Amino acid sequence: MIGSTADGRSLPSPAGLALLFALGACGGPSTEKLRDWSQLAESLPPPAVQAEHEGPGVAPGGTGTGRFARAVYESFRPDRAMQTAAFADRFYREPGNEGFEAVLDHVRAALADAGYGKDDWLRLEEFSTEMSSPAWTPRRGRIALLVAGEPERVLHEFSRPEDADRTMLPRNAPSAKVEGRVALTLDEVEAGAVLVTDGALSRGTIESARSKGAAALVSARLGDSNVDPSGKERHLDAIAYAGAPDPCPLPVAMISPRSLAAIRDAVRRSPQARIALEAEVELAQRPLRTLVATVVGSKRPDDAVVLPAHVQEPGACDNASGVATMLEGARVLAELFRSEEVELPLRSIAFVWGDEMTQSRVWLEKSGRVAIAAIASDMTGESREKTGAIALLERMPDPGAVDVLAPDAHTPWGSSPVDAASLAPDGLSLVARCAMIDVGGVASKWPTREHPYEGGSDHAVFLGRGIPAVLFWHFTDFAYHTSLDRMDHVDPEEMRRTGSAILVTALAVADARPMDLERYLESLRIERDLRFAACAAKDRDATAELWKTWCTGVRLRLVDLCLSGSGSPPDPGSEVRPTDPKEKP
Repeated sequence: MIGSTADGRSLPSPAGLALLFALGACGGPSTEKLRDWSQLAESLPPPAVQAEHEGPGVAPGGTGTGRFARAVYESFRPDRAMQTAAFADRFYREPGNEGFEAVLDHVRAALADAGYGKDDWLRLEEFSTEMSSPAWTPRRGRIALLVAGEPERVLHEFSRPEDADRTMLPRNAPSAKVEGRVALTLDEVEAGAVLVTDGALSRGTIESARSKGAAALVSARLGDSNVDPSGKERHLDAIAYAGAPDPCPLPVAMISPRSLAAIRDAVRRSPQARIALEAEVELAQRPLRTLVATVVGSKRPDDAVVLPAHVQEPGACDNASGVATMLEGARVLAELFRSEEVELPLRSIAFVWGDEMTQSRVWLEKSGRVAIAAIASDMTGESREKTGAIALLERMPDPGAVDVLAPDAHTPWGSSPVDAASLAPDGLSLVARCAMIDVGGVASKWPTREHPYEGGSDHAVFLGRGIPAVLFWHFTDFAYHTSLDRMDHVDPEEMRRTGSAILVTALAVADARPMDLERYLESLRIERDLRFAACAAKDRDATAELWKTWCTGVRLRLVDLCLSGSGSPPDPGSEVRPTDPKEKP
């Protein structure tokens, strides 16, 4: 399959070199030939490894991501991941608060048990940074409807971190004990009233209510994507997870649409209906922690593939599942390398847990390593049966984000503007697609999809620094950012599949070899043909030129990735190799 140069570097096979030169010589069609691509694409044989992925196919083969898919999938223990997710789901997690700290302590202890911090090749580090605001921990909350002549009706309450209604207190809500007549519109607000609305907790609305003398503001706001797709109307009992301005100048709370309907009905029956709100929160000054576990590369340890999973947010799917998936991933790699079932990668792999976005900036500034790619782990465990969500790969910005053509489509999350002039071609999305499809082939019957760049998680931080980055996640989850995002919506096998795809992507990038190049280039050809055919079908000559330039750039990046750093191994005395953690104190 591969040959070598005089200095010992491996090269692709003759077929691979032919493909390489073909791609370089004709990276895209001329305008005159563009119309032929639609017919040509239809004549191509389907990829042998397509599984149930909605998007471009990939070339079959056991190289590239195929080198790792089965070993990672078979080693991933969903029972351990579920235990971690269940632990994290016990807490309302916000940056630096009690739940956030407890989850980081739990993850750190598990990493130590797996050998991190005990071996030179398994590093365990923690970075502390100052927080601009005190850590906010909700202790208890209660909201009741009071109607003359009727028993008090408690709409929502919690007194333990794990209670179902805990999201009734939005992030940064102050402690309070207030009671006032219900006002259903801002115009109805008078001194001492409680404004009840289905609008957002915006600073403007809060300030307007406060200026008119409101005692509190209560919202039943849900997102458009929060409607239950099953028709069972489960969203009517959902309490949105929201945030208030910091500091918040008015007591605030969230309620469910069903509670809003009950309040409106009470006001129709009794215009003097009242709301009683109690809230107790704790503020504490402490530093923000970012936890990092690094598998140190054997040859290029200063280069790293970074896998961030944010701890904050109180949901089970978002993001207790991401935290648990990456903890299990760190365990899996330690076990595979220690058993020598898989060799240590050439480059390092760094797992990062902390506050979303901030954790990635902290790693970039404090780790001392250079990120060559990042793969964000966010919302990895959604049960499709319970939530309606499908496993997604969000690609880095490419021409599909500039002009969306089939089979691409944005999710209900919505698109982020992408300027064609800012595109920086890279092969990471292609490698991640191969990983997703390869894991689907091992796991069997794993419906997956990909979509153009949208942003909103840690991958955006790396992309902003010019570092290739993708996101593995699930959407549309009707329980997203609501009180209904709890453990009964988490599918352990989905965490296993998604976690395996993330790990396989990381391994394939961190340990890219010359043998992998031919499969990647053939997969690039498959995507190129699909993109040109889509452009031809819609008369998008300019978009076809964008894809031509993109594919040429990706080809060069893949060549560089697979052929760099893969020559002679380091001297035995300097090579990093796994050892049993029991050998060191």
